[in-house]
Amino acid sequence: MTGTARSTAALIALLALASLGAQFIVSSADNPGPWATTWSMARYFTILTNLMVVGTFGLAALTGRAPRSFWLAGLVLWVLIVGLVYHLLLYKPHTGLAFWADHGLHTAVPLVTTAWWIAFSRTTPLPVLAPVVWLWWPFCYFLYATLRGALDGKYAYFFIDLDKLSLMDLARNFLGLLVAFLVAGYILWGLSRLARRA
Repeated sequence: MTGTARSTAALIALLALASLGAQFIVSSADNPGPWATTWSMARYFTILTNLMVVGTFGLAALTGRAPRSFWLAGLVLWVLIVGLVYHLLLYKPHTGLAFWADHGLHTAVPLVTTAWWIAFSRTTPLPVLAPVVWLWWPFCYFLYATLRGALDGKYAYFFIDLDKLSLMDLARNFLGLLVAFLVAGYILWGLSRLARRA
């Protein structure tokens, strides 16, 4: 990994970590203590995926080894979905530190992660079934978030809220999200193939 790639990987990890820290401060106002804040934040796909960004790029910066292309492309897909879903379905105007936390997690981190992937990712071809395998993370998260919400009565997102949805609605949303991830994954896969030929 080049010096530029390594230094920018460190900056991405720091940006994601700073955004998570800002969100922690914002969320702590609604929770009685650091453990409660951490537990509350851990129900969100955004938070958990940004933690993956911190780990992936932090490790790359520390070791000088680029993330494996298969993992990095999947991470790009997941964090791009974080940004798209937020801006299309979940956006709420904020001010102050909440503004910076929101746009760090949902705008800046997805953009710089994608930019790093475009600029520095390895040229190893991605297998045709890669987008199918990348479904493991949204699949596992959906099950986790739904079960957790059913147990504590607090759902992370409206499209898994069993207090307002029937099981059929939930299944429909689950399938729709997986299809969206799959389609987006194949778009990403196709773009990576085109980039290798350019």
